[in-house]
Amino acid sequence: MRPLLIRKSPVDSPSAANGATFSWEQIRRELGLSADGPINIAQLAVDRHALSAIADKTAFRFLGADGNTRNLSYRELASLTDRFGNALKSLDVQKGERVFVLCGRICELYVAVLGALKIGAVVSPLFQSFGPEPIRGRIAQAAGKVLVTTASAYQRKVAPLRAELPTLRHVLLVDDLGSGAIADTVDLHALLRAAPDTPALVTTRAEDPALLHFTSGTTGQPKGALHVHGAVLTHYTTARSALDLRPDDAFWCTADPGWVTGTSYGIIAPLVLGVTSIVDEADFDPLRWIDILETQQVNVWYTAPTAIRLLMKAGLELFAGHHFPDLRFIASVGEALNPEAVCWGQEAFGHPIHDNWWQSETGGIMIANTAAQDIKPGSMGRPLPGITAHVVRHQEGEPVTLIAPPDTVGELALEAGWPSMFRGYLDQPARYRECFAGNLYLTGDLVRRDADGYFWFVGRSDDVIKSSGHLIGSFEVESVLMEHPTVAEAGVIGKPDALAGELIKAFVVLKHDIVPSEDLRLELMAHARRRLGAAVAPKEIAFTPSLPHTRSGKIMRRLLKARELGLPEGDSSTLA
Repeated sequence: MRPLLIRKSPVDSPSAANGATFSWEQIRRELGLSADGPINIAQLAVDRHALSAIADKTAFRFLGADGNTRNLSYRELASLTDRFGNALKSLDVQKGERVFVLCGRICELYVAVLGALKIGAVVSPLFQSFGPEPIRGRIAQAAGKVLVTTASAYQRKVAPLRAELPTLRHVLLVDDLGSGAIADTVDLHALLRAAPDTPALVTTRAEDPALLHFTSGTTGQPKGALHVHGAVLTHYTTARSALDLRPDDAFWCTADPGWVTGTSYGIIAPLVLGVTSIVDEADFDPLRWIDILETQQVNVWYTAPTAIRLLMKAGLELFAGHHFPDLRFIASVGEALNPEAVCWGQEAFGHPIHDNWWQSETGGIMIANTAAQDIKPGSMGRPLPGITAHVVRHQEGEPVTLIAPPDTVGELALEAGWPSMFRGYLDQPARYRECFAGNLYLTGDLVRRDADGYFWFVGRSDDVIKSSGHLIGSFEVESVLMEHPTVAEAGVIGKPDALAGELIKAFVVLKHDIVPSEDLRLELMAHARRRLGAAVAPKEIAFTPSLPHTRSGKIMRRLLKARELGLPEGDSSTLA
């Protein structure tokens, strides 16, 4: 049985934050910024280090899929990003214009993102596995002027639709095919060689737009959440408080830079802290990941529940003979982390996995299980310094009311004003306004807060199951099923029922060496009834070899439900 509380000793939490003395003005001073002075993400992440004692420290260590390793120092990164910024200026790219980046985890991606930020362009990284239509739709919606990509991606995904993108003036290519010049494109490396490495920085201020992250729901076109240069204050302080990052750390964030996590914590936050980041160019492979954690002496690892579940599914025998003496802190984000996975980290790595919560719209981590506090497995943790969170009752046409009693389900709402809060949805002002009630940002996530101030995820407001008068969160049922030693992953939906309104059905993926059977199905149902009670436990369990996931790894319960009911599945290719 998993523990209800994992206690931390003082030695585990040297970076405990004191929320009582916290202020955003204090964070500005720590970074050498005046109250109303200029602020630029790339200057804080790169240039100030290149002019300091750590100029020759490794900023990025790129692990090539071919086995080669490249170390890039802060001094070298400053030179390359200056060249890229000056190259954009030579192409008449102006402050505020949109630069898209579509690459794998290669050096050129990081140079392009940071170089574009230096000159005040708005950067929008795209997920490398997107198909042509998601790429076309996002560039068109944002009137993108520049695209940085590889020759292979361009020929397969962009060239056929180039005529439909009239604002796309420049395509800068990394020639990964060795095919030479391609019509209507520019060789990126040649462009960089020709550009000067003189300072490219332009003056930007806290409210100047910097990042554009597209986030998709189950309906409607993707929403472009716009973030500003001042967001770097959140990136900096949350990397310390939520991820326990320290300047001498080796840090590995496995998120693709095409997602907000891969930008905020795979690029910006570690650089601002002067940390060395490990970047793996290869696709997920359990043995490779274990080897990286061990041989690269990773101190802090930030990953996703999907990856953790895949490692769990592979089995602890995979870890035999491996040791991780340098690993100090493991964190996870993307969807709620099941309690079983939190505790599995202790078995596999000697450390529990610390869940945290945030959204594309928040721009940075808001609620976390930090190194400074005890862990309640399954909890999102507590709000970070500078963040005030509430549980509210919110129904259309009625005023929002705060819920004070503990363990009462309601919608999670945050008091607006933190620096990385999104400033709008691109060209969708009405949709943006709908996210707020007065000074509260309404997240759309249902949670409960216990008597100790820990928040617990219940489900998205449209994921909650209503059965015989009970409100049941899919995640709660999935977590209990994953406690069973045979279960690798579970997805739970509500299935229409004439008597109960909805009955609970679970789709279960078994671990690699487990054979499905009727006896096992009955055993799982009995386990769920013991842990959840008859009213909440699944009434049906189906075994499946895999579950559908969004491109960022979240379980697509909507798609499970559509398949179960024989309904149209819709286009899920763009879902984040």
